[in-house]
Amino acid sequence: MFDMIPRIEKTTSFGEEIGGGMDDDGVYHIPTWSSSKIVYEFLDVVYDIPIIIDFDWSRWDEGRKIAQDENFDYDTIDIPTKCKLITAFVRNDRFRDGALSGAFQKGTILKILKSIERQAF
Repeated sequence: MFDMIPRIEKTTSFGEEIGGGMDDDGVYHIPTWSSSKIVYEFLDVVYDIPIIIDFDWSRWDEGRKIAQDENFDYDTIDIPTKCKLITAFVRNDRFRDGALSGAFQKGTILKILKSIERQAF
């Protein structure tokens, strides 16, 4: 997982919205999200290791506050809490297409991975 860090740092786009909008018949089509290769590789890794934790992520207010704080210091929380954050991003992506790619684009996933790496070694 840590060997992905340099590749994530070099990635400029983690996905894009595809389609959507009104067609000629007046029918609205919901856009879909196409994530980049590195996002899909990350998903494979977090499920293989496994990092995904079984908990009620949708009701975890502390995690929501952490994720929304662009200046949060991830070194102030333990590794299990970081894994819970990753879980929340991954699970949320199943309900809000592009949420995980957005967390990559904002740099949140990279910050979490770097913090885990610092604490693990």
